[in-house]
Order: sequence, then structure tokens, then C-alpha cells
Amino acid sequence: MDASQRIDQMIAELTDWRGATFASVREAILAADPQIVEEWKYMGSPVWYRDGMIAVANAHKGKVKLTFAHGAMLADPGKLFNAGLEGNARRAIDYFEGDEVDARGLQALVRAAIDFNVGKKKRGSAT
Repeated sequence: MDASQRIDQMIAELTDWRGATFASVREAILAADPQIVEEWKYMGSPVWYRDGMIAVANAHKGKVKLTFAHGAMLADPGKLFNAGLEGNARRAIDYFEGDEVDARGLQALVRAAIDFNVGKKKRGSAT
């Protein structure tokens, strides 16, 4: 089973509000850029990549958590980050029951993460 199929299965097994929220988050992420790759890592977590890690998501008992690998370096004009604000690199969005996924804002964050990854890659290859 490939990563996308595992994510499909995980969403299907989340029969409460978390499944629908997780599906909305995933849809927004994938719509942000056609070159995004899904992987399954960290003992059962969906992870999205493009020129580096973008974000990892987990369904917890009372929330769906989306953690951006380099969130502290990203502009967040929509003020979506509401968790992990004390860290040096990561920032997260916690979705709780009844929260709506701001697809446009999330896609902007994903594109900013991709831009950060591309820039980091270019800086690393400069001689």
C-alpha cells in the first residue's frame, strides 16, 4: 500500500468529525501545488513534501494537528497558527470540532513553506 492509500485508509477509519477535517486539510494542501508528494512516516503520520518537508498531520483524541516543519520562518497573515508558537522552528494549526478549514489561507501557508524550502535548497547549493 502506498502513502496516499494509507492516508485514504486512515481518513476512512476516522468516522467522526476528525475524518472530514483531515480530508479538508489534505485537499487544501494538495491543491496548493501539483508537485507535492505524500509520504507516510513517523510511525503512522501523513507527511507532505516539496523540495523538503512541508508539514505533518496527526489525528488526536480531540483535535487534528497540522505541524509545519519551518512554520516559525513563514509569514502567517491569516493567523492560522495557533499552537507550537514557543518553538524555534515548528508551528502548528490545531483544528477542533466545529472549526472550519480556511483552504485559501492554508494553501498560502503551504506555498510559503515551498518557497522557504526552495530558497533553503538554493542557499545550500551556493558556492
